[in-house]
Amino acid sequence: MKISIGCDHSALELKNYLCEYLKGLGHEVIDRGTYTKDSCDYTDFGYKVAKDVSNHTVDKGIVICFTGIGMSIIANKVKGVRCALVGSKDAAELTRLHNDSNVLALSAKYTGMVLAKEIVDVWLNTEFSHNERHQRRIDKITKYEGEE
Repeated sequence: MKISIGCDHSALELKNYLCEYLKGLGHEVIDRGTYTKDSCDYTDFGYKVAKDVSNHTVDKGIVICFTGIGMSIIANKVKGVRCALVGSKDAAELTRLHNDSNVLALSAKYTGMVLAKEIVDVWLNTEFSHNERHQRRIDKITKYEGEE
């Protein structure tokens, strides 16, 4: 699987940890930065990851900032992206089953490395349910994206 990943300065260690973990599993990882602990704007990196997903140059994206909130907001501004801020394995499973999320947002403050790895595992290995009611809702989200 090809995965785009990005973070702000507060999440550099977690991003680097997940990059190595994902590569170790055999995934192709596109690291969109940041690459230093110098203060930066999460929006720049979250947008790059979301565009990769929207343009279908990657299969999925992962964005990480201090709380994960800002990254989830910027990612969801990009057409075709369904980003979920996840803090538990259960939520990771449900957002794939019900929402077919294609970008995962994580918090560097509230999610330790071990839990982040477990969340990523569940999220990557859970398929969308293709349940009629869930698909209907995703279709509505897609329709609303096109409205001004």
